[in-house]
Amino acid sequence: MSPKPKGAEQLSQHGPGSSAVLPEAEDLGIGQSRRRLGSASGWRLGPWLTKSAYSIVDQALAVGGMLAANITLARTQTKEEFGMFALSYSVLTLLLGLHNAAILEPFTVYGSGRYRNRFAEYFQLISWGNAALGLMLTALVLGSCLALHWIAPHLLPRALVGLGVTISVLLSGALLRRVFYLQRKANLAAAASLIFFLTVGCGLWLTNRAHRLDSLSIFLILAAGWFVAGLSLAGKLPFGKTRPTFLEYEPDYWREHWKYARWVLLTALVFQLTTQGYYWLVAALLSVRDVAELKAVTLVVAPADQIFIALNYLVLPLLSAHYAARKIGQLLSAWKWYAIAITAVTMASFLFIRIFGKALTHLLYGGRYDDVASLLTLLALLPAVMGVGHTMNAALKAAESPRLVFCAYLASGAVTFVAGVPLVARFGLRGAVYGMLLSGASYTAALTVGFVMTFRRQLRQPVDAAPPLETGAHA
Repeated sequence: MSPKPKGAEQLSQHGPGSSAVLPEAEDLGIGQSRRRLGSASGWRLGPWLTKSAYSIVDQALAVGGMLAANITLARTQTKEEFGMFALSYSVLTLLLGLHNAAILEPFTVYGSGRYRNRFAEYFQLISWGNAALGLMLTALVLGSCLALHWIAPHLLPRALVGLGVTISVLLSGALLRRVFYLQRKANLAAAASLIFFLTVGCGLWLTNRAHRLDSLSIFLILAAGWFVAGLSLAGKLPFGKTRPTFLEYEPDYWREHWKYARWVLLTALVFQLTTQGYYWLVAALLSVRDVAELKAVTLVVAPADQIFIALNYLVLPLLSAHYAARKIGQLLSAWKWYAIAITAVTMASFLFIRIFGKALTHLLYGGRYDDVASLLTLLALLPAVMGVGHTMNAALKAAESPRLVFCAYLASGAVTFVAGVPLVARFGLRGAVYGMLLSGASYTAALTVGFVMTFRRQLRQPVDAAPPLETGAHA
């Protein structure tokens, strides 16, 4: 049997739950960080601000390409056509959630924590898993399209065909960015998103000029963006000869992966009920035209959520590394500042939308959705209601307790059925916004209970001296 590398020997001696400081931990602010940095959280302000800026730029460009595609389609197609695209896009959101649960989230938590010293081997294992999942989802979506074509061809949306053809590439684009964050190279993630954004922009311009822009070509353009980005930066990925393989070190890895991912997979399913589920409620109880209007106003307030996602790419690996090194005090301190930052961002976003939301809606859609702009002030409260909950979500995932996150989304989904259905039926689109706010509030409330339960012992005593937690992944 091949000898273990130095990092593997350290893990075998101390185990993934030990308090030993791992060699790469200093880049994440772990181990001697208080003495060296004079910061309770262990963050180095200069590098952290630089990485945060890159992450925000990355998220702005990645989401900006998707947003540009949505807005271009909303401006050029009928509300009925855009409504059908919005429903197909919600299917993409579901599949991306399943991909995040099955691949990205375990990869983030374990790759930045217990397996950081064997990252190259771990990445190559995950990349094969990503390819297999992509092919499986491609077959599933295209098979559904074929069945629908046989049964009721007039009901088959072109967007669903586009999704089936491109889903594997779209998933790979998400993995491409995530691996750069785990390598602590947010600048490369931003570069990938820049290439994606420019490619999408050129594609939208060309297809619009050629009068070929529709819900099918939109998905092809998005896939082309990530394909060009991946091709351009493939040399920066940790491919190459890595012998022995990761599974030779960790023969039971997939069992551990499943213990964590099973809760996240369930979460990905019930997550759809919190916000995406309202599109389907509106389609069932109102009309596809109303779905288009709800989607249009939701896109205006979406940037607040994207800032959270951008910061989460940096914070989740940081929190996971603190937890792997059993630096619970630093984890809680980092979470506190994260929560303060998210609260400030979401409240600033609310004030901006309250003042400029109607004018912005008119500018984006050329006046086509001015009649629903009055919903913006209410809808802009949603990121503020869910923001702190998102930070506790990240802390619980870092502590390998995805079961509690699932319970929070389950509570939120229950509110969607109990309150959302009668609200939509009674008040229409405004009722859908009321329901989203209630679902978001129940999500944050449930996470607060889970967060306090998980870290209760650390809050009652000096947190640096606290014993290791029993993780949800092994419960």
